[in-house]
Amino acid sequence: MDNTIIILHIVHINLFCLKTLIYMKYNPQTLNKLEKIFSEAEYVIRYERGNFQSGYCILEDKKVIVLNKFLSTEGRINTAIELLPQLKINYDLLARESQKMYEDVMKKSAAETAEL
Repeated sequence: MDNTIIILHIVHINLFCLKTLIYMKYNPQTLNKLEKIFSEAEYVIRYERGNFQSGYCILEDKKVIVLNKFLSTEGRINTAIELLPQLKINYDLLARESQKMYEDVMKKSAAETAEL
């Protein structure tokens, strides 16, 4: 009986943390914060037309990310969140606010990976 209560408590805490991580406003301010992370990490984001299967293209050697310019703000945010864990980001180059946002995105990514 005691073990069940402890397990339920842990599950409740984990679900609360997951909900907290997943909640993110899909507005231009959030997009700007994500773009700032890329910029501080010395990546260039360009919005252009193209035949992108996933909505983006990464030129890793040149640190250029090309996003489909027809994506909505929500699409751009989701794409940026999907991209961040794939890139080599120097955490020390990021400003404090960007570090916090980067950590939140990485936690969200880890939580989604754990669900699979």
